[in-house]
Amino acid sequence: MEDRVCDELREFNRIYKEFDDLWHETALHIGLSDSAFDILYSVYCLGDGCLQRDICALSFGRKQTINSAIQKLVKEGMLLMKQGKGREMHIYLTEEGKDFVKQKVEPLVEIENSVWKEMPLEERQELIRLTKQYVDGYHAKIRMLIADH
Repeated sequence: MEDRVCDELREFNRIYKEFDDLWHETALHIGLSDSAFDILYSVYCLGDGCLQRDICALSFGRKQTINSAIQKLVKEGMLLMKQGKGREMHIYLTEEGKDFVKQKVEPLVEIENSVWKEMPLEERQELIRLTKQYVDGYHAKIRMLIADH
């Protein structure tokens, strides 16, 4: 029984790693770092004027990593930042950024959406439910392990 569980987890982890590698290869293919790709993808999905915290939440990136990549994209002329309320900085695509996103990022989002939509609704919902169940269970056990030490 234990060997079977180990084999199943190995396959689950392999699939997760394959998806992560595919995301990385996609970013490299269009000439971006993973972080820059995550940011432009997020701005495309969230819309102009989004906040850094929204990008962090959507991309699951660390605040410092996202901030550094945003600053680099600003220097490269892809993004600009405008002051909002308090310390909020709104992030916008420049014309160059809009052109790049239209040519390179939008087609990838469309591919992702089309693959997702090819799955029946019930299967998509089940995939989400089961993955969340696994992550929640793993998270709870890790918290217990940390609390015990």
